[in-house]
Amino acid sequence: MDRTSIGGLVLAIAAVLVGQSLDGGEIASLIQPSAFIVVFFGTLGAVLLQTRMQSFVLAVKLLRDVFVLAPDDRLALARRVTRWSATARKEGTLRLERDMEQETHPVAKKGLRLIIDGVASYKLKEMCMSDLHLYESKQRSAIKVWDSAGGYSPTIGILAAVMGLMHVMEKLADPSLLGSGIAVAFVATIYGVGLANLFFIPIANKLKTLTQSEIEQREVLIEALVSIAEGEHTLIIEDRLNAYAAS
Repeated sequence: MDRTSIGGLVLAIAAVLVGQSLDGGEIASLIQPSAFIVVFFGTLGAVLLQTRMQSFVLAVKLLRDVFVLAPDDRLALARRVTRWSATARKEGTLRLERDMEQETHPVAKKGLRLIIDGVASYKLKEMCMSDLHLYESKQRSAIKVWDSAGGYSPTIGILAAVMGLMHVMEKLADPSLLGSGIAVAFVATIYGVGLANLFFIPIANKLKTLTQSEIEQREVLIEALVSIAEGEHTLIIEDRLNAYAAS
């Protein structure tokens, strides 16, 4: 588990609850199902209206990456690539077939297949970079779902607050209901702003960082595979990969 993400979310929610109680407010007053329904599902509807279902599904799947820390496999990948380079130079590229069958990384697997098939290094790079651009485009589209939710949520919170005030105005004949009605209306604004700034936008920013890191890893891997295809010395490839793994 990513303790930073979980701890940050818990701390943010705790700050709101403690702040509410320190001023003598009741935490229970922040629990308004009707306001939450309008804000959350209103935001969801607005996001779905502008998003393809494929991107939305991917966005939901990416939520796991925010709270589950992925293992740092850069060093292991560097060692595998170094071994592939040594094998290709000593025994020929056809010997890499067994490594290709065992490999799970999509870029490495495709790169090894192209090397074994004798594809020119410039063509290998072109094909792998094309796949990388497609991968980046899909990831960015999914992340935009969370960015958009962060943009819509506060506005829909204001919409829900105005709806609540409308209900208050309908009960002007009974002054005893005005205070509680106004409080309920403003809770909707809290939901809108809170969801945006404590949840949606931080998730989008965390996913941007993770995606950028993954893209950089794939770029380094592609360059290493191109170097293997060009017959570059193993020590040079190893130095590049170790520098990346240590960064």
